[in-house]
Amino acid sequence: MMVDSDLLSSLYTGRLQNLRQRAEASGVSKSGSVEVLRARLISSLILSDMDLSWEGVQAMSHKEMGEVLKVFGIKSSGSHKERRQRLWLHLSYDSRRMTIENLAEMAKSDLHEMCKKLELDLTGNRTVLMGRVAGVLTSQMNGWGRIKRSLKRNGLQSSLFPKPEPDEKAEMVPPPEGAGDMFQAVPTGALLEDASDSILIGLDNYPNHVQGDLLTIHARVGDLERMVGTILRSHGGSWGETEKDLLLRLVDRRGWPINEKIVRHRVLMVATNIADAKGAGVSENIGPAPPLGDPADVISRIRGKLDEESGVDP
Repeated sequence: MMVDSDLLSSLYTGRLQNLRQRAEASGVSKSGSVEVLRARLISSLILSDMDLSWEGVQAMSHKEMGEVLKVFGIKSSGSHKERRQRLWLHLSYDSRRMTIENLAEMAKSDLHEMCKKLELDLTGNRTVLMGRVAGVLTSQMNGWGRIKRSLKRNGLQSSLFPKPEPDEKAEMVPPPEGAGDMFQAVPTGALLEDASDSILIGLDNYPNHVQGDLLTIHARVGDLERMVGTILRSHGGSWGETEKDLLLRLVDRRGWPINEKIVRHRVLMVATNIADAKGAGVSENIGPAPPLGDPADVISRIRGKLDEESGVDP
């Protein structure tokens, strides 16, 4: 995960007044306690490209979730569900107010909604629902709401997060003079909407972990469009095997979940459609995605092709 470590460190050590000034300058709400404001600023300034909605949190992989929790400066260990619960609590509530004692003042409808967001059983009366939420708050105690004391006191002593690698530009040849402007143009809403829809085609037909990976890619379709535009601009408007391989390497460096072949195929298919819409010279198009697990010959050919593109031995 690529983050601005210097900016993150300044948010860790910033006091309320400084954080409020930064929030006002950035167009971020400056209300709330220092920890709520800090979490809001980290979401807006450090993790702006990530979908931190409840659905986005559900779509994160176990590894990605741990990295996000580290960026927020809170406890990052635990099971996948515990991590999801902790991140959602940190993003949604003030730990000074969301306490076990204060649950008694909440309406049943609010407790029901909390149980839903915390992935708990929704049956039972108000007392039962309150007990379930209290159990999560107890198990997550001191794990969210406040960053670690060492970070608040000293900031980042060493860079825990890699900065963007400069060698991406080295892989790209200079574009011909005057070329590439159209490839970097602001995309139309229709282009992004089509790309988003294509990512999720047949989503319900895939296993849960594949659905999660596709939802993660779906949340980053804007980044995908920008990467395609940059590659086209740097490669003179050409879109072929070299450009597809470069794209896969770039998204892999950014930690995108492309381990599953069907996900890599979907990324390449959508990227090719974007390149085509931008007027690129597409040397080879990718057909419709195969159904996962289908033994047809076409799947073998596609899998072999994807293995070659990702550098994996068949």
